[in-house]
Amino acid sequence: MTYSRRGFLALSGLSALAVAGCGTASGSGIRNTTTLRYQGSAGAVTPPELAASLGYLGELKLDWVGNTISGPQDIQSAASGQIDFGGAFNGAVVKLASRKAPIKAVISYYGSDKDAYSGYYVLEKSAIRSPRDLIGKKVGMNTLGAHAEAMLDIYLKNHGLSRAEAEQVERIVIPPVNTEQSLRQRQIDVAVLGGILRDKALETGGVRKLFSDFELRGAFSAGTYVLTDRFIKQNPETVRTFVTGVGKALDWSRTTPREEVVARMTEILARRKRSESADALKYWRSYGVSAPGGRIEAQELSVWSDWLTERGDLKSGQVQVDGLFTNEFNGKKAAG
Repeated sequence: MTYSRRGFLALSGLSALAVAGCGTASGSGIRNTTTLRYQGSAGAVTPPELAASLGYLGELKLDWVGNTISGPQDIQSAASGQIDFGGAFNGAVVKLASRKAPIKAVISYYGSDKDAYSGYYVLEKSAIRSPRDLIGKKVGMNTLGAHAEAMLDIYLKNHGLSRAEAEQVERIVIPPVNTEQSLRQRQIDVAVLGGILRDKALETGGVRKLFSDFELRGAFSAGTYVLTDRFIKQNPETVRTFVTGVGKALDWSRTTPREEVVARMTEILARRKRSESADALKYWRSYGVSAPGGRIEAQELSVWSDWLTERGDLKSGQVQVDGLFTNEFNGKKAAG
């Protein structure tokens, strides 16, 4: 599933009030709540929702408080105590942590693999064939300073372009639903497309893939769910149930025939009655999380910390990645 949750540069303006309110759970000591408040995604089934449907959360209940299309907003809401967990692109998690928000990533929930990836597409007859051909060209993406731009920077750097040369590649913000049209009308030279929008463009034809994030980095987890340090301290068994259950759901989705997964998701949408369309589920292929149980690897966060530091958005050493995540509550043990 592809989410519009990557525009996290706005986090640099996170107010002191929001940070001060991190982890506002009342009282002290262990309480192990039996309900978790969260935000969903219209027309989609999140891993926790799938876990609940499969019975992997046991007696733990999910309390849906609304939908979000913004990962940065989702994790800010978790940090300020408006919800209990939120998810975002790992770069957004690093950025929020740099603002001293006491949060911790506990499990990966989406990423890129052979079925779920973002591709960088040009028109079939485009003269663009190599990274250096992108100099002076326009690349359309959903937001700046996030996943799509990071992948572009890594692609250019890996192929020998200097920072000055890479800066000559113009990055244009375009709503995802308009990206394909903008490419076909030659308003941009390259379109970043993923999920249903990518599949529809390929069905129409006339476009050619220049590269994809999966081809660039292999299978990798791109986003994590976070909770506040205080919530984790007060609800360790709740967190363990949540993380282990979501991890089982991720594994189930990866090992179960796609048709069965889509059928289960369609059933979930029908039962929750949120006045939403299930059409997009027909295009679902994978959550993109390759690690067993959604376990987090340090590199999945450090790659963005390094990128943000190189851009000048963070100071060297500003974020200690090792303290930003934990696999302590994940029932799936590390391989080996």
